Amino acid sequence: MMCAFWQPTTPWAQVWKKAHALMDVVLHLGAHRTASTSFQHYMRSHMGDLQAVGIAFWGPLRTRKGLFDGLSLQSGCVGVEKRRQRGTGRVQLQLERQQRMGVHHLIVSDENMIGSVRENMRRERLYPSIGERVARFAQAFDGPLNKVVLSIRALDTYWASGLAYGVARGAQVPTEADLDRLVTQPRSWRDVITDLACALPAGVDILVAPFERLAGRPDDMLEYMTDGVITAPRRDTENWRNKAPDLTELRTILQDRQEHTSLLPTGENGVWHPFNEMQTAALRETYADDLFWLRAGADGLALLIEEGGPDMTGWNPAAAPMTRGQEHGRQKRLVDARRERVARTPA
Repeated sequence: MMCAFWQPTTPWAQVWKKAHALMDVVLHLGAHRTASTSFQHYMRSHMGDLQAVGIAFWGPLRTRKGLFDGLSLQSGCVGVEKRRQRGTGRVQLQLERQQRMGVHHLIVSDENMIGSVRENMRRERLYPSIGERVARFAQAFDGPLNKVVLSIRALDTYWASGLAYGVARGAQVPTEADLDRLVTQPRSWRDVITDLACALPAGVDILVAPFERLAGRPDDMLEYMTDGVITAPRRDTENWRNKAPDLTELRTILQDRQEHTSLLPTGENGVWHPFNEMQTAALRETYADDLFWLRAGADGLALLIEEGGPDMTGWNPAAAPMTRGQEHGRQKRLVDARRERVARTPA
């Protein structure tokens, strides 16, 4: 397992010590194929309402137009370090501007911060470079960075959605051998989260949001991100964006490219399930192990979102997760303290 450890604080950190008390930054890292595009659409749709309560949003329409230039480049290339320094400076200047505007919570959502589906498929690994990549973004946001949120998904449906998305954009339909390699690849969400924890500075919470519970609930996601200090808008919460193509669409796409459709199942429509029963069972067992590890405390690295309600964000007991006990009271006190702090903050 490869970890990229967070580096010592940058000179900007001293400037941000006071600003950190006034503004929290949340990095929503995706992952891909976990309704991140739908969440970003929800945030853009409610910018007026959110700005009125001190919430700002940076999504791909902003981050991929030069703001993050240099931060995702791999090491070893000529001029990389200089471009990274410029990227860090741009981010810090924009953070200072948001703080002056009275922003209490800045939500930054861009799933490409942790890699890409194409890289996962090419290297046949689950986000193999997440540690190195997130370490650079943690340095750029050093100071007000408060929390990162990672959405995870059952591995059989995650890989199936990624494969369908790739085929629609020119990739070949996977063979049985290709699928076997994805099933037996050694990385699970536990490895991804462990690398992520290594890349972040101490004190930054990692929230893990299961796709199966929070897909189609961007309002609840927003309340978790802000510790429940605001009531998220309930309108326009069911706009599903960037869905993977189904079998009918895939057949049409392949026929238009004059490619064979023989590797797609015949006589079936609806969602494409490329894995056979044994492969599906193996992937689901791995995902179940990941969830068990998260519910057991994730070795103190991450907090699993399971129950409905912002007061339950984070701490999950190892057993009887629906029972409110000692840890619930602790987290509720943290939430109440944060609400009181925001209420005292001058507009």
